[in-house]
Amino acid sequence: MFSKTVITYTPGLGKKVGDVFRNISSTAVNHLNSQQVFEREEKYCAHNYHPLPVAICKGEGVHVWDVDGKKYLDFLSGYVCLNQGHCHPKIVAALREQAGILTHTSRAFFSDTLGEYAEYLTKLLGFDKMLPMNTGVEADDTALKLARKWGYYKKKIPADQAKVIFAAGNFWGRSLAAVSASTDPTSYGGYGPKMPGFHNIPYNDLKALEEAIKDPNVCAFMVEPIQGEAGVVVPHDGYLRGVRELCTKYNVLWIDDEVQTGLGRTGKRLCVDHENVKPDILVLGKALSGGVYPISAALANDDIMLVIEPGTHGSTFGGNPLAAKVALAAVKVIEEEKLADNAAKMGEIFRRELSKLPKSIVSEVRGKGLINAIEINKGKQFNAWDICIKMRDNGLITKPTHDQNIRFAPPLTINEQQLTQGLEIIEKSIKSFIK
Repeated sequence: MFSKTVITYTPGLGKKVGDVFRNISSTAVNHLNSQQVFEREEKYCAHNYHPLPVAICKGEGVHVWDVDGKKYLDFLSGYVCLNQGHCHPKIVAALREQAGILTHTSRAFFSDTLGEYAEYLTKLLGFDKMLPMNTGVEADDTALKLARKWGYYKKKIPADQAKVIFAAGNFWGRSLAAVSASTDPTSYGGYGPKMPGFHNIPYNDLKALEEAIKDPNVCAFMVEPIQGEAGVVVPHDGYLRGVRELCTKYNVLWIDDEVQTGLGRTGKRLCVDHENVKPDILVLGKALSGGVYPISAALANDDIMLVIEPGTHGSTFGGNPLAAKVALAAVKVIEEEKLADNAAKMGEIFRRELSKLPKSIVSEVRGKGLINAIEINKGKQFNAWDICIKMRDNGLITKPTHDQNIRFAPPLTINEQQLTQGLEIIEKSIKSFIK
């Protein structure tokens, strides 16, 4: 447990008391226990999340600590933002250094950092240009704007008739456009009317895709190469190659939403690299900043990217000097530390061991690299949430998705000893429900 320091005021101490207070850790002054943290947040924050009851105050590598001093393995990684682990020293150093030089100018001016970042990322990923944004949903929305405008300017779709095809089960955020594309009533319910021109087909179904994109008014197909929020749904081998071939055949832009799967998470730099194919528009976010700043980007070649002209799209904070330096450091960490290779190696071990869990509770194991999930059998007197609570009690934190699925996505810096410890906690927690 973190120590609590009590300071008694003595008249005449003056400045010395102030100096003492300034040097005390924030965990020691006005210290709240976990229940107090829960109650304060519940009172003053909107109830748009249902957090696992753990009050985190510190993170390092694959571990976090709560306000009561308990240590946990983090197997959610801030919804896969923390591929590089909590507070990676190289990323934090870049943040601190740039924060003392220049944080923000807006794109009203040039800065000495944005071009450096853009050059590195585009050359690394093989695109002509990138468009910097802040959040994943903004970058996906940017990709859709690019696709629609390309459809009107290049494919000559009649004005206001462009269509975009999405896969059922998709998740790319909570904006009105994102929920309009959703097939989940908890996402779109109460937010209608939906965005026009959005249409859904089954995921992992190339016949359905071909039928949909035969329509000459379709400008794009946007899809996650692995559906994370849907429960880590992995398509069959050859699906992504088939998407590429069909989109080329019918002159439709393929938007590859790699906000969750990109930058090493699946055991390759990008998930599409497993099938050696390239999308027309690539969307990145989350791990693009290592979890220390909101950063995202859409990447495309000039024939697509240059349909957006000055004044027709933008972001006040997108591509600011602080973001550029942080993103550059974050991507270099992934490359230099070969985190994709580690994700591939650790992921094989992880799924192999997960497959040994009791079939009476775990019906399926899915995943690639270090984005994995187990599905809990229905009809039990417990569900995925109950198991996550038990894992928390045993020192590992993650969250369910869609009631019966538990997602596991530790930082890509995890080593085999830490992975084994996590597997032991998962096994112990699940077996505790066997009667």
